[in-house]
Amino acid sequence: MSLRNILDKMEPHFHKGGKYENWYALYEAADTIFYTPGHVTKAAAHVRDAVDLKRMMILVWACTFPAVFFGLYNVGFQANTAMADLGITEPSTWQGGLAALFTSFNPDSLWDNIMHGAMYWLPIYLTTFIVGGFWEVLFAMKRGHEVNEGFFVSSILFALILPPSIPLWQVALGISFGIVIGKEVFGGTGKNFLNPALTGRAFLFFAYPAQMSGDAIWTAVDGFSGATPLGLAAAGGVDAILAQNITWFDAFIGTIQGSVGEVSTFAIMIGGAVLLIAKVAAWRIVAGVFLGMTALSTLFNIIGSDSNAMFALPFYWHLVLGGFAFGMFFMATDPVSASMTNTGKWVFGALIGVMVVLIRVVNPAFPEGMMLAILFANLFAPLIDNFVVQANIKRRAMRNVSE
Repeated sequence: MSLRNILDKMEPHFHKGGKYENWYALYEAADTIFYTPGHVTKAAAHVRDAVDLKRMMILVWACTFPAVFFGLYNVGFQANTAMADLGITEPSTWQGGLAALFTSFNPDSLWDNIMHGAMYWLPIYLTTFIVGGFWEVLFAMKRGHEVNEGFFVSSILFALILPPSIPLWQVALGISFGIVIGKEVFGGTGKNFLNPALTGRAFLFFAYPAQMSGDAIWTAVDGFSGATPLGLAAAGGVDAILAQNITWFDAFIGTIQGSVGEVSTFAIMIGGAVLLIAKVAAWRIVAGVFLGMTALSTLFNIIGSDSNAMFALPFYWHLVLGGFAFGMFFMATDPVSASMTNTGKWVFGALIGVMVVLIRVVNPAFPEGMMLAILFANLFAPLIDNFVVQANIKRRAMRNVSE
């Protein structure tokens, strides 16, 4: 008997009146993992497309893989390098103990680095998936609708924007806040106006700043402290970065300290290019973010400052530092919380690009700005679209009057 036949035989028990009707959301989620949903459009006048929500979300999920695998490598590379520098032969963390069962800790070994990094990130992702999945299923059961594939994307994005040393209980709290407060209280997927992954990270940043910022959280080795390149830039500009033997190419490739999935601009661009080619990500938003960042950073370069080294940071350094690239391709382009109109997408993207530079340069207490910039733009997205629509209405009305 095929899997399709088994699922079809079970299905009546999960429909209304069946023995397990309260668990229909779980059955539907399992069924649509393996097979395309059986629902088809029956009403007239619809645009028919082979790319449904399920395929779109799975594509976004798959496009994060380059950032995932390089992130695993870099977490292990940073930890193994720090252990070698400190003369540590055995890690003191439970994740390091697990890694010791499968590998050694040679920073020159690709396998050692990936396995060591995986022992830190996989528990973060599993915690995110299990806890967030619990809330998704709970709300789906209470509302009587299906579990949406959007959670696959939210879960992996959230796990990729966290530091590798974060406690798992904080991961659970963060994804709970992001899913429940950032999405479900507004009606679920398609009705939220904030990016759920960034909402969860913002909660952790303000509730537990010691585990989300500083110099001691980016390398998974107890007792090791090292600033991210963006933190170095905030303290002393590009010269401070170069003084640590970190080149622009190092930052572009991603062999630097930072959140798991945000370090490699190169890997992020691979996945981002696929999203743009497939037209899943809005190229106007990506272009707007980049142009907004370039314009304001160049203006600050021209103005200059004797007391703030960030004024002199060029746009090409902003691009490869912090969460800019990851946010530009994967967070800002969230179709639910971003602007919907074509003109609005340009304005929305430019607002993010301007805000991230403004926060990084002008705010001395917060060298990173992408998270807050995107959430700020999310709040204004409906207003931006409203202005664009009203402007179009007025322009058409004036054209008809003139005719």
